[in-house]
Amino acid sequence: MNYLAHAFLSNNDTDLLVGNFIADHLRGNDFGDYSPKIIEGIYLHRKIDTFTDAHPKFKESKRLFYNGYERYSGVLIDIYFDHLLARSFNNHSAIPLKDFCDRVYNIYSESKPLLPESSSNFLEYVLKNNIYYNYSSLGGIEKVLFHLSHRIKHGVMLNESVSVFKQNEKELEENFRIFFSDAVKEFL
Repeated sequence: MNYLAHAFLSNNDTDLLVGNFIADHLRGNDFGDYSPKIIEGIYLHRKIDTFTDAHPKFKESKRLFYNGYERYSGVLIDIYFDHLLARSFNNHSAIPLKDFCDRVYNIYSESKPLLPESSSNFLEYVLKNNIYYNYSSLGGIEKVLFHLSHRIKHGVMLNESVSVFKQNEKELEENFRIFFSDAVKEFL
């Protein structure tokens, strides 16, 4: 899962949310002066990633992108599953997506002094482009994938995978529904 789902599965806990956000920017298990609850958020992120990678519906979804995007299929499904979460957010939360995003962005911004430099830089990108909210539209996803394509510099235009998403949208929606239901049972 990508950042929106990780934020959602932090269960409105500020420190879990911060730990979950910075986890991809930290290596090893030496977390210095972070509070125990932020460290718990880092480990929560890792548990969610492990759960995601092992889930049969995630694996099944990745296979749909093997033709042309196999190496990046996991990243693509992370992002497309966030898109499906954003599109169906009102089915999972009493809080509207925009309000949820604003709250999460405020927590991240207030916690900026705690963030590693790479997380802080990524936060600027998230805020500037309102990424979590813009996951709700395919145009927003296309933009994220276009930027990611230029960051990875492998000549693969991930934004062109939108056509594969559209061809398999119903199957991906069903896979996501089952997967996310299992994730909510596991983590909330």
